[in-house]
Amino acid sequence: MIKKIVLMGNPNVGKSVVFSRLTGANVIASNYPGTTVDFSKGKMRIKGKPIEIIDAPGTYSLQPTNKAEEVAFKMLKEADMVINVVDATNLERNLYLTLELLEKNIPVIVVLNLWDETRHLGIHIDEKKLEKLLGVPVVPTIALTGEGINTLVTRIKEARTNEEIKPTSEEGRWIEIGSIINKVEQVEHRHHNIRDIISDLTIKPITGIPISFGIIFCAFWLVRLIGENLITYIFDPIFNELYHPLIIRLSEWIGPGFIHKLLIGEFGVEINFIESLGLLTTGLYIPFAAVLPYIISFYFTLSFLEDSGYLPRLATLVDNVFHRLGMHGHGIIPMFLGLGCNVPGALSTRTLESRKQRFISATLLAICVPCMAQLAMVFGVLGRYGLYYIGLVFLTLAILYIVIGLILNKFVKGESPEIFLEIPSYRRPSLKATFKKTWMRIRWFLREAIPYLFLGVLVINFLYFIGVLQWFGNAVQPVMVGLFGLPGDASIALITGFLRKDIAVGMLVSLNMAPLQLVIAVTMLTVYFPCVATFAVLIKELGIRDMLKSAAIMMGVAVIVGFLLRIILLGI
Repeated sequence: MIKKIVLMGNPNVGKSVVFSRLTGANVIASNYPGTTVDFSKGKMRIKGKPIEIIDAPGTYSLQPTNKAEEVAFKMLKEADMVINVVDATNLERNLYLTLELLEKNIPVIVVLNLWDETRHLGIHIDEKKLEKLLGVPVVPTIALTGEGINTLVTRIKEARTNEEIKPTSEEGRWIEIGSIINKVEQVEHRHHNIRDIISDLTIKPITGIPISFGIIFCAFWLVRLIGENLITYIFDPIFNELYHPLIIRLSEWIGPGFIHKLLIGEFGVEINFIESLGLLTTGLYIPFAAVLPYIISFYFTLSFLEDSGYLPRLATLVDNVFHRLGMHGHGIIPMFLGLGCNVPGALSTRTLESRKQRFISATLLAICVPCMAQLAMVFGVLGRYGLYYIGLVFLTLAILYIVIGLILNKFVKGESPEIFLEIPSYRRPSLKATFKKTWMRIRWFLREAIPYLFLGVLVINFLYFIGVLQWFGNAVQPVMVGLFGLPGDASIALITGFLRKDIAVGMLVSLNMAPLQLVIAVTMLTVYFPCVATFAVLIKELGIRDMLKSAAIMMGVAVIVGFLLRIILLGI
């Protein structure tokens, strides 16, 4: 009896869209036990009986080359049957994994996805003959529109093994694949269409790099547009018009004291949701009204870029640059994810093959990539003074990313293997799949990131109440003033930044600093240490020893950058 079906296939074959079609909305995203590799699982019913569906990480073969492929191989051992999703436009490369699966003597059904793309490319596949040669069911699908999915569901019960296919060598598999391709596939000449022309323009460096700047600019313009409108028309009215009166009444009822300070902030002071630092004021406003709107807009935009097929092209375009920084083109993925939240960015370093690549990627992420929570606060703090000051922060971070990457590549021992990445055709993203992927990531943020923010507010209030933050601020005041040209109280924000950087950036507002001083403080706050949630993940990813090395680099960079910015910007 089938209880667990695992979807397996190469990266970028539309496997997640097939999974979405099979499972509907009942999907759970989690980490594979003992790792931080993400996968999705859901349920479907066949003749009233529930069956668990697992979307395994993409893999090119059953000889793993990274952690994600190791997890996919382990999931195969747990499967009652496998749905092997194949990119029909690149049948030859995909069949290698198919033959490996058939050698494992496990029931398989093959899905020829992107069936419409094969017609566009002039590729003709005889699926009936392919089914006969493989000895297992073969179902053409267009997962984006749902075509063929119903046939797939009705044929799941036909999944079977092929005992005639025996384990062989890599060379033997490629010989067999060549024989199959000659019998089932024909390719006819076709003229380039508009999509082909766009694909060529976005992958060639001379045109692709300028286009990538334009796409990234538009992406972040869209993120800001959606985020600001969500704040202006939905979240701020909820907090200001509905929630604020309730907090005022609660404040009057509680009265002055530690409980008031913990829950709301200073008694008798106008309640400011950003600066009050109470659990029920700042603790709720920042994650839900200042950060969540940008998280929603960022992950929606990212999912759109992923499903359209553009991100693999971007990774290929930046491959040469990232190799000089000790990584390869995949290094752009942790950077992109880190702009939403550093935690999933840190987790995604698992897809990089070597220890050297993972260390450099994680260190650069922690130092130079502000999460969306912090980006929102940076715009909030410096936006009133103009884009010039915001630009200074991002220019500094970009220079640091390149300079530190070049230095780490020279001194960190290890290898940086070449990229091995399949470039898919451009596709029209499914809004249903995009919204589902966005919701899964938002749900993760609500479940995993917000508790750390509440913990941060709680610890900050306690340390402030017993006088620890004030004592530390007084102790390092000469350093803050003499070395960085900042008020001594800015040190409190730096401590707070370890717990939650977005709160810390908000604390800088109350210090009445000049715009250039804010640029120095915000930049130092970004580079000196990750928030506690990212710190915990990096310990797990890098190990204690490498994390301590990375932390030492962060602290050293923060001091040097703060001092240099003081000389350059303040001239004193």
